[in-house]
Amino acid sequence: MTTQTHTPADVQGQAGPAPAAKAPTLGAPAPAPGVDGRGATTVADGVVAKIAGIAIQEIEGVHALGGGAARALGTLREKVGQKDLTQGVSVEVGQTQVAVDITLVVEYPHPLQLVADKARDAVYTAIEDLVGMEVTEVNITITDIHVPSDDEDTEDARTEPRVA
Repeated sequence: MTTQTHTPADVQGQAGPAPAAKAPTLGAPAPAPGVDGRGATTVADGVVAKIAGIAIQEIEGVHALGGGAARALGTLREKVGQKDLTQGVSVEVGQTQVAVDITLVVEYPHPLQLVADKARDAVYTAIEDLVGMEVTEVNITITDIHVPSDDEDTEDARTEPRVA
C-alpha cells in the first residue's frame, strides 16, 4: 500500500496563487508528510492492480488475463457471479512509483508485439492518470494464443445430440 501526501506548495499549482507564505522559524522542525492539515491519500495495491486489469480488457486482441490455473479459477468465479479484475496482474507499489507484471492470452491472428505494446500503453496511461503515480515498467508475458475455432467446435458439440 502507498501513501501520498500533499503540501500547500503542491496544491498551489492546482488552486491558483497562494497567499503570502509565512517565513520559516529557525530551529522549528520541518512538518512531517501529511501533517500540513490537508491529509494523506493511501492507495491500496489491489486498487492499482484493478485499474491495470480494467485498462487491459479494453485492448483489441486480448482474450484473457492470467495463466492456465488462474483462468480456470476465474471461470469458476464467473459461474458464481464474481469476476476478478486483477487476475493475471501483479503490482509492486512504492511511495511514488509502480511496477506492473501482466500475464495474458492473445487472440489469433493479432500480432503479439502490437497487442503487448497497446496493453503496456493502456496500463501506463491508466495508472498515471487515475492514480497519479509514475509507472517504472510494465512487463508482459504472453502464455497462450486463443484460436476462435476452438470455441466454435466446443459449442457445436454441445448443441448436437449425442444419440439418435
